Amino acid sequence: MKVVILAGGLGSRLSEETDVKPKPMVEIGGKPILWHIMQHYSSYGYNEFVLALGYKSEVIKRYILEYTQLIDNLTIKLRTGDVMRHGTGDKCNWTVDLVDTGQHTQTGGRLRRLREYIGNSAFMMTYGDGVSDVNLKDLVAFHRKNGKIATLTAVRPPARFGNMHFEDELITKFTEKPQTESGWINGGFFVLEPKIFDFISGDDTWFEREPLETCAAQRQLVAYKHEKFWQCMDTVRDRRLLEELWATGKAPWAVHPAM
Repeated sequence: MKVVILAGGLGSRLSEETDVKPKPMVEIGGKPILWHIMQHYSSYGYNEFVLALGYKSEVIKRYILEYTQLIDNLTIKLRTGDVMRHGTGDKCNWTVDLVDTGQHTQTGGRLRRLREYIGNSAFMMTYGDGVSDVNLKDLVAFHRKNGKIATLTAVRPPARFGNMHFEDELITKFTEKPQTESGWINGGFFVLEPKIFDFISGDDTWFEREPLETCAAQRQLVAYKHEKFWQCMDTVRDRRLLEELWATGKAPWAVHPAM
């Protein structure tokens, strides 16, 4: 099953980083968040990726092209230009389609432009700026069991501030950054049938509007409710949180099943 990653957005709220690179290339622990997402899928055996590129697409292309050189040890003969690679064992069994989908194309339009690369089978899709510990095998099984056009992963967003508990004016408990106790949002990590393309009219289509709204109206959209870890990287604060989790060895998305 192929995995589509929408990696063409601007990321204006991370402008100090995204002035020089696309948002999926902003790093956590010295690796782009795109790498973290791809590693998560790969740990479940999903190694065929189609990346929808846009803003500063050349940065992502260059990273993928140079990936083996970046992780291998190298011997370079400057006189001849010969390069010998000494493998580190950290090889990824990935096949990656890198597709320019336009600078200003919306999310649905980007997906529509990938149709020929996806084929006629069910596929997965997510955004290039969010990590989770969602069990992808369970997600796919849930999609197949329900037999609908689209499955999205519903998550409870983390609260921006801690909760305080009181007895009169006395603070009795402070809970740091809990998840909200009500409300679900679209967390990405979709499983989709090719029929979804029928609901995307063109480059200006937002995937989250007409296609998903049409699926919902036709009772063809189901939610896989994920209660555990999910975090997007919309702001500098989000990036710092993810960086801290990685640095302290507490990154839930890095805990993968043995394949």
